[in-house]
Formats: sequence, C-alpha cells, structure tokens
Amino acid sequence: MFSGIDEVDWASMEHAYGPADDVPELLRGLASEDPAEREAALDGMYGAVHHQGDVYACTLACIPFLFELALDPGVQDRGSVVELLTSIGGFDLDEDDEAEIDEDEVEGVANYAMAAAAVTAGAGVFFELIADEDPGVRLAAPLALATLHRHPVQVLALLRERLPMEPDEEVRLALVEAAGRVALRHRPLAGRVAQWLGRLASRAHSPGLRLAALAQLARCSPEGLPGDVVPVVSGLLREMRSPMEGDAAQGDGPDPDRDPDAEPVDPDTEPVDAEPPAAGETCRGEQVATPTLVGQLRSLSAQESAGRGAPWAADLLRTLHVGLDDRVGDRTALLADQLRSPDRRQRIDAVRMSGGLIRAWRGPYEELVALVGDQLSDPEPRLAEAASHVLEELFGLAAPAADALAARLADRPGDWVKSWASGPPGLGSTVKALARLGDARAVPALAAALELSQVAHDVGFAVGHLGAAAQPLAGALRSRLAEVELDEGAYDRASPLLAGLTGLRAGEATPEVLRVLRGAPEYRGEWLRTAALRALGSFGPAAREAVPELRALISRQGTASATEAAEALWAISGDAEAVLPALIEGLQSHQVHERRAAAVALGSLGPRAAVVAPRLRGLLAHEELWLRVDAAIALWEVSGRSQETVEALLAGWERSRHVRVRVAECIARMGPVPEGSAAAHVLRSELASVRRHNAMDGGYGSHDIHEDEKLLALCRRALRGTGKGTTA
Repeated sequence: MFSGIDEVDWASMEHAYGPADDVPELLRGLASEDPAEREAALDGMYGAVHHQGDVYACTLACIPFLFELALDPGVQDRGSVVELLTSIGGFDLDEDDEAEIDEDEVEGVANYAMAAAAVTAGAGVFFELIADEDPGVRLAAPLALATLHRHPVQVLALLRERLPMEPDEEVRLALVEAAGRVALRHRPLAGRVAQWLGRLASRAHSPGLRLAALAQLARCSPEGLPGDVVPVVSGLLREMRSPMEGDAAQGDGPDPDRDPDAEPVDPDTEPVDAEPPAAGETCRGEQVATPTLVGQLRSLSAQESAGRGAPWAADLLRTLHVGLDDRVGDRTALLADQLRSPDRRQRIDAVRMSGGLIRAWRGPYEELVALVGDQLSDPEPRLAEAASHVLEELFGLAAPAADALAARLADRPGDWVKSWASGPPGLGSTVKALARLGDARAVPALAAALELSQVAHDVGFAVGHLGAAAQPLAGALRSRLAEVELDEGAYDRASPLLAGLTGLRAGEATPEVLRVLRGAPEYRGEWLRTAALRALGSFGPAAREAVPELRALISRQGTASATEAAEALWAISGDAEAVLPALIEGLQSHQVHERRAAAVALGSLGPRAAVVAPRLRGLLAHEELWLRVDAAIALWEVSGRSQETVEALLAGWERSRHVRVRVAECIARMGPVPEGSAAAHVLRSELASVRRHNAMDGGYGSHDIHEDEKLLALCRRALRGTGKGTTA
C-alpha cells in the first residue's frame, strides 16, 4: 500500500494551514489499527487537505492513495474514506457558476474539475464496494455511485438489484436515497425513479423503507406523492414506534395487515436472509471519543441517536419536509401529528422542524405554535428547551403559547438568565419569548436580571419590546446606569441599560445618560456616545437639560457625533435652524453610514428641510442601495413629492429583499396605494407569496420571522382603502 507516496513532492504543495509535508502521515493514519489515530487523521484530512470543501494540489495527489485505502479489506473505517472521496470528487459547476468565475478563482475551479474527473474515473470501484462485508462501506458506496459514476442507468439497476439482498436497514435506506440523488442529477431518469419509489412507498414491508421512498419521492418527483401523504406518513411513524409492529416489519413474523389474496410483494422490497446487526454493531465501525472536530460531531450524533429505535427517521422526515416545500398545509398537519406523539424524541425533532417551517414559509400556525408551547411543561429538558428556543424567534406569532411560556417562566426562575464561559450573561429563551410578545409577565424576570452583578447583554432589547408594561423597571435601569464605571468596559455594561431607557423613553434618566455621554472612554467611546445620544433623542422634550451639551457636539461638524447630536437636538427642541447645517454637512460625508444617518435625520425635519431636496435627489443615483433608499424616503418627507420617490423605492425593492421593510414603511405612511399602480402590484405580489421574503437556504437570523411579519402588516396597511391614495 501507498506505493510511490514518498516520491510525491508534498513539501512543494500547500493545504489550508501551510506546507503539505504532513499529508503522507495523515494518509497512513487512515490505515492505522488505532481508532483514535484514524479519527485524528480523518480530522486532519477534512480540516486541512479538504478544508471546508476546498481542493488543493495536495488534495488531488491524495486521490490514488484514498482509493487504495477504500479497496483494502484490512483497513478499518473505510466507509469514512469513501465519504471523503465522494466529497472531494462531488463538485458540480453549472453554466451560471462558470459565468461568475473571476481571475482569482480560476486555479481553484480547475482543481475542483480535476478532482471530479479523477474520482469519477475511478468510480467503478464503488460497484464492488456496494456489496462489501463492512456495513460502513456499504452505507457510503450508494451515494458515491449516485454522485460520481458516469452511467446513471447502470447505477440505478445496481441499486434496485442490491436492495432485496441488503440485510442492514440503514444501508437499505442509503440505497433509496442514492436513487433519489440519481433522479435529481439526471432529470430524464426522474420518471423511472419515481415509479420505483412509488412501488416501494406503497408496498414495502419495512415502514422505514416506505418512509425513505416517500421522502425521496417528495425530493425528486413531489407530484408523485399520494394525496393522503400526511396520514400515510403518520401511520408509518406509529408503526415504527411500536415494538411489536417493528419486529414484524423486520421479517420476524407475518404482517397481520396484509391481505392474503393480494398480489405478491415486489421483490425489490423484500430482504433476502435479512439479519439484524449483532448487539453493539454499527454501520460505522468502532467509535472512540477523540478531541477532534470529526470526533465531536460523531459524539453529538451518537448522543442524539442514543435510545432511538430508528435514529435515521428524523433525517427522513427532514428530507420529506424539504421535498414538500411550499405545501405548508401538509407540512403543518404532519408536524402537528408528530407533536402529539408519545415519543419524546419524535417531538424534539418535530419542534425543531416546526421552527424551520415557520422561519421559511408563511401560513396559519396557531395550532402548531400551541402544540410547541405544550412541550414546555415536559420533564425532558431537551424537549422543553428546544420548544422555548423556537418560540423565542416567533415574536407575535408565539401568542398561542403565551400562557405556557408564563407557566414555565414562573416554574424555573433559575433559567431567567444564562451565564457563559466567556462573555456577558444573556436572558433565557423563555424570558425573551414572553417579552417579545409584550407580555407583562416577563417583567419580574427582567427586574431580577437587573439586580445581578453583571446585567444581561440583551435586557434592554427585551424592555423595548415590552414598552409601557416595563415602566416599573425605569428606576432600576437608572440606578444601574449611574453605577457604571466609565472605563474600557463601559460600553458592554452601559449599552443594555441605555437600550432599555431608550425603549421606555424615560426622560427622567437624562442626568445619568449625560454622565455617560460626557465621560465616554476612548475605547468604544463612539459606540457608547451613539447609544447615549439615541436615548436622549427618544426622551424628546423631557431631555431639555441636554440641549447645551448637544449644541456643543453639533459644533464639531463633519463627525458622526455631530449628526447624531443634531438628530437628538431636533427631537428635544424642534430647532431646525440649529441642526440643519450639521445635517447638511453629514450628507456630504465620505462615510456612507454617516450620509445615511444624515438623510434619515433630515427626513424627520419634514418640510423645514426642503432646502436639501436637490441634494437628496442627487443621491438617488448613488451606487450604495441603502443610501438610495434612505435618500428617497427623506426626499418624500421634505418635499411631499411621491412619484420620483416611489420609483426609486420600487427599484430598490426589486434589487434587494433586505430593503423591503424600510420601503414598505414609507409607502404605508404615504397613504392608501391606488389600485392598478406599480406599488399596488408589488405589494400584492408580496402578500401572495408563501415564501418569507428573507428566507435563506442554509442560514437565518433571529429576527427574520418578526421582520417578515412586519413586512406583511405594512403591505396590508398600505393597500387598505386602495383607490383613495396618491402614491404613483
């Protein structure tokens, strides 16, 4: 093994962390008899040689040796090697990607292409490995074939041929998943795959295999799903939960539901000489606890799967939900059924998937949210915590669970504030969820948080969501702010308190805020002054004693503080003549964020700032989208002319989903939108969309649902009374 490995000039190559001269040691480590050494070597391969999916020259040089490892029956954990090869060679570059490649990416793309060619050229070996004695290899080989082999028709034939012979249930599911992958990669074969999956889904003996077939059918040919997919899946889940029915499904006895006069079962669905794995046997081989990233991920996966009769069921359900896509009604009904399951683990999965559904799709979720709220009282901590984290993101949509949140809050005061190994403490998810509902029952928890030696970093935002209900906290916020030492840590300690006072518009705290404004240290001082000025502005005329301080700051024209001070002074005194020069100066700043702040402040002056209309109009062609949007809004506010503003706002709407809430806020303030106008068409199209405007594949923000629901409310408000407005 490894013939010629020392002849490769590894030192001349690099990986993610420098010279690649350690790669031969990593490759030999993959063949070690020591499980810990194998795990460390695998971690090194993913961490350096194939870092975040990258392909380097040394990655290409590894491919022949990885194939040797995969084919040597004396090597343990070869399934991981097959997975590594699949990842290295599974790069797809479509025409759109090719059009976007710049000069700096050419070499990297060439490496991807060479890796794909090299692994694909050797993909025939996976035909042999699909029947390997090692179940871990058999588990990895189907996806490798589906991803890498050049002849998908042959791959499909092998998958179907192998299914009735395969004794391991998890490997059988991998064979079905591979068929779905073939259908997605080779669309002309989708119909053929869908027919096979349909037969498996309707007649397969194992409920797990039937669920796998339905999941892949949803993924590659959703139109082929049965009309009663929700009750079918719910029935399969119940069958998988039942030990007696589970035994029957493994072939240990006759199926009592089978009609003896029915036609014979498709041979594709019946395992031959199926034997369950021996006690303690897994498809992945021997597992060890190692301090590597790969080891930690496997450990977490093992913890998640511990005690589950069918640990793969959650993955199948996630695949099914992805395939159901915008069928929100079906997905909601399925999740509601899962949330009523006696199986806590199934409910944990359902809670998490409910969060994913609500985060990406609009719909009526009252029943689903109430069921998630029911999990808060469960004694299983992971279930209750998962539910509280989902509800935390829902803001107003969490209303059906308000009483359940309040009950958990009262029952678990120790969870009101969470401490971390590093960084400031934060509010518990139950507190945040209830506060974001504006529910006064969160106030005692916030009061307790303000008594701690270190205030939670997010307490101010929670106070802001509660509004007037949190007024009793104003005194505590003032006294804590008065105690803040104005040293290098002042911003971290003072900003939560300033945010809370801003949300309450607590003008009586002006002396404490002025102390912070005057004594802001050099470190993060600009941030601290911004927070203090924002608080003073929110106080309005109640902060009149701050006027001399603000006038002094305005005199430093051309600075961010001058713009922010001018905005605060206008809110407090209404003296347009005093603030206009500073805001006009800010509009000419070289910093885009300062120009935006000046535009927003000028808009708040309304017609008193009409003199700046030409300057704002000139910014409508600026390259920075957010500045164009802010300038357009300010232009309408100072001039009252909506036509050119709306044109600019709608152009921004189409350009980026991220500006839509800001645009809708302005259009809603303009008054009812005329029927048949461009604005009406855009707003109605948004309301008709089932997909949330800010839904992202592979990521999300904690306020995404709140922002999208706000957008919907603004669209409805703007359209209310359509036909009476003047918006063009």
